[in-house]
Amino acid sequence: MKIRTADDLENVRQAGLRRLIPDRPRIAVGLATCGKAVGGDQVYDRLRQAIESRGLDIALTRVGCFGYCREEPLVNVAIPEKPLVILHRVTVDDVDSIVRAVLNEEVPAELALCRIPTWDPIIGPPLIFGEGFPDIPLYADVPFFRYQQKVILRAAGLIDPGDIEEYVAVGGYSAALSALTTMEPEAVIDVVERSGLRGRGGAGFPTGLKWRITRKETATEKYIICNADEGDPGAYMNRNEMESDPHMLIEGMILGAYAIGGVKTGVIYIRAEYPLAIERLTKAIEQAREYGLLGDDILGTGFRFDLQLAIGAGAFVCGESTALVASIEGRTGRPHPRPPRLTDKGLWGKPTDLNNVETWCNVPVIVSRGAGWYAAIGAPGNTGTKVFSLVGKVDRVGLVEVPLGTTLERIVINIGNGGAGGKAVKAVQTGGPSGGCIPVRLFDTPMDYESLNRVGSIMGSGGIVVMDEDTGMVDIARYFINFATGESCGKCVPCREGLKHTLLLLNRLLAGKGTEQDLETLALLADTVAKTSLCGLGQSAPNPVLTTLAYFRDEYEGLIER
Repeated sequence: MKIRTADDLENVRQAGLRRLIPDRPRIAVGLATCGKAVGGDQVYDRLRQAIESRGLDIALTRVGCFGYCREEPLVNVAIPEKPLVILHRVTVDDVDSIVRAVLNEEVPAELALCRIPTWDPIIGPPLIFGEGFPDIPLYADVPFFRYQQKVILRAAGLIDPGDIEEYVAVGGYSAALSALTTMEPEAVIDVVERSGLRGRGGAGFPTGLKWRITRKETATEKYIICNADEGDPGAYMNRNEMESDPHMLIEGMILGAYAIGGVKTGVIYIRAEYPLAIERLTKAIEQAREYGLLGDDILGTGFRFDLQLAIGAGAFVCGESTALVASIEGRTGRPHPRPPRLTDKGLWGKPTDLNNVETWCNVPVIVSRGAGWYAAIGAPGNTGTKVFSLVGKVDRVGLVEVPLGTTLERIVINIGNGGAGGKAVKAVQTGGPSGGCIPVRLFDTPMDYESLNRVGSIMGSGGIVVMDEDTGMVDIARYFINFATGESCGKCVPCREGLKHTLLLLNRLLAGKGTEQDLETLALLADTVAKTSLCGLGQSAPNPVLTTLAYFRDEYEGLIER
C-alpha cells in the first residue's frame, strides 16, 4: 500500500503492532551476522521444523542483533500479556524445551538472560508486554546493559529488519511524515543543528552545519551519500545498524535530502564484505518504494527522492570522502587534495553531502523528539549517544551504546567486565587502525572527540579493541602499521614510503636487532608521516606508534639489542 496520510501510517503501524505483540506466542531468533556465525540459522530451522511438524500456533520470525554478541545465539520469546524474555546461548538442543515452555506460557529459566516488561522505544508509544517471570532479571539489572542508553540501537534485535511494518510500529517514518508535511527544509536543518549532532564517522564535524553549507549551493542537482564502508579492524557498529534496522538509515537519508534541497538521488556506499547488510538494505529500499516512501511524490507531497547502492571492493582508503566518490564514479579510489570540498564539487561534480551510517540514523530520532531532548544526552559539545564495538581481550564482547562523554573505565570495566579470563586490562585502542593506544591509567578519559584527541587517539567510527596484560604493545603497533601500509593507495610519498619504512623499523625492533637511534628515527618518521600525508589515512596512521612510544616506551627499549 502507498502511505499518503497520517491515517495511512497509523494503519501500517497497527499492522506491525499485531506482529510485535501478537495474540499468540512469538519466537524471534537473532540473525544478524554475529547470530548466524554461531548457529542462529540452525536454531531457526529447528524451531521452524518443530512448529510446522506439530501444527503449532506459534509465530516465528527473524530479528537483528540485540548487542550482547558474547551471548549469541539470542532468541526472544513473547507470550501474550507476559514480558518479552531474551534467551541466550541457545542451541538446537534447546529447541524442544523452548517450544514446550512457550505452549505452557512459560520460558526456560536456565536460558533466560533478561525480561523486558515494557519496551519503550524513544519514538512512538510504548509497547506493553505485561508482567510476570519475577525470577528472571530485568533488562536494566544485567550488568552489560545497566549503563547503556539505546537510541540508535533502540529496536535492534527486537524487530524484523525485513518487515517495514514492524519499523513503522515502533515509530518509524513518523519523522519523515512530520517533516515533509509540516516543516520547511530550513526548519529541519535548524533542529539538527541545535541538537548538536556531530558526524559519527570520525572527524566529528557538525552535521547541521554541513547540511546548511550544501543547501546554500545554487546547483540545481545535488547528491547525498552514506558512507557504509566501515573498514576498521574490530568495528562492526554500522554493519549491525544496517542488518538490524535498515529503514532507520533510509528515513534519515529521506530527511537529509528534503532538508538540503535539490537532491533527487542518494547513494549508500557499502563494502562487498557485508553481504547480509546489502541483502537487507536492498529489500528495505524495495519496501520503501512499494509503500511510497521513496520515488516520485513521496507521502503525497510532490517530493522526489530515491536511493541506490554502490558496492565497494573493500579498500580501507575509500572511507576517505574524496576516494569514496572516485570509487562510486568508477575511478580508482584515491584521495585528492581539498579544496574543493564535496559540498562544493562532489559526486559527478555536483554539491554533495556525505555522512556515515550512524549519523544518518540519528536524524529521525532528533526530528521526532526535538533538538532539546537530544542535546540533553551526553556532554556539551558532544551530544547524543555513540555506539561502540567492544572487542579484543575483554570479557563481555558486544555492541555498547552510551552517552558521549562516558569514560573508558565505565565502558571497558563496568560494561565489559574487564579482561577476558580474569586477566588485567593493559590498554585499549580506539578509532580503528588510525587510533592511538590508551593505557589503563588514563581510563578516566571521557569518550568524546576532544578528550580522545588530547591523549593521542581518535573517535573514529567507534571501535574499541581491548588489550590485556599479555599483549605486547610494540607488536600491536606493528599490526596496525602493517594494516595501514597494505591499505595505502600509494598516491603520496609520505604515506606510501613512510609507512613502509615505519614497518621495517618495527620489524627490526621485534627481531631484537634495533638500536636507540631506531627509536629516535621511528618517532621522527611517524611525526613526519602524520604532518605531511595527503589524506586522513596517512595523517592518522602513525597514531599507534606515537602513542605506544609515549605510554609504553619501556617495551620498545626492552627490545633494543645490547
